[in-house]
Order: sequence, then structure tokens, then C-alpha cells
Amino acid sequence: MTNKNNELDNIYQTLTRWLEDIKVHEITSMVDFIEQAKKYLTAAEALPEEKIGQFIDNLKYDFADFFQQSKTEAQHSIYLGLLEESFWSELSKITDKSQVEWSELQSDFNHQGDYKKGDFIGFGVLVCKKCGQQVEYFHPSKVTACPNCESTHFERYALSP
Repeated sequence: MTNKNNELDNIYQTLTRWLEDIKVHEITSMVDFIEQAKKYLTAAEALPEEKIGQFIDNLKYDFADFFQQSKTEAQHSIYLGLLEESFWSELSKITDKSQVEWSELQSDFNHQGDYKKGDFIGFGVLVCKKCGQQVEYFHPSKVTACPNCESTHFERYALSP
């Protein structure tokens, strides 16, 4: 299991570095990607259609098999849950928070500032009305009870820029 965790850490770190690099060098990366895609397309044109179909079928099978094997393990893995939250956190750092706040505005009007356990929230910070505990949400999620006092009523605050 440790090797698997190390592999997942490496993947997570690679994705994080990639996202940071995109933020800084987005245009250069896109040009390089397009050039690489052109090379792949040129190479693919030389392959018979039957070989391409076979490759795609094999790839679909491999992905489906991998998904089925990891599905149960992933659902009960605390490590993978934390890894997923960390990944969403990194994505939220490069997100245009003003656009997110505009998209959350309608939801805020509908909730009239009061979010309850079981409601859905996109991005934002919920503050427990009972104890003041803050819970950050980096992706669409179902609101859970306060981790500090088990209260079920929250007020949403905007993401900090």
C-alpha cells in the first residue's frame, strides 16, 4: 500500500507542478501541446484504421478494468479522499474567484444566507452559526454537520481573493 501511496503522491505532485506551470507559462505550453498533437496526428494517419480501432478498444477496456478494480478501494480510502481534497484546493488557488462568486450569487439568494446540512454548495466558506467553526468547500459538495459541534446551520462567506 505504501508504494501505491507514493505513486499517488508523485502523481499529485506532478499535477500540482503542472497546474502551477500552466499558470505561469500557459501560452508556451499550449503551443508546444499543439505541435506535439500535430506530430501524433501525422503518425496516426500512417496507421491502418483497423489498428487504431483495436488500440482504442484496448484502451477503453484497460480504463474500465482499472476503474472497476480501484472503485471499492477508492471509496473507502482516507488517503485518496485527502488527496482529492488537496487537488481541489490547488485548483481553487488558480481559479478566478470573482467568477465563482458570481455563479454562487443565485444560490446565496435562494438560501437567504442560511445553509443547512444536506444543502449543496459550490465554492465558499461556511461558518457554523453555533460555534463559529469555518469549513472550506473547494468543489460542489453536500453540506455536512459542523465537525466541531455537530450543528447543522451555517452562514456562507465569500472566497478570499
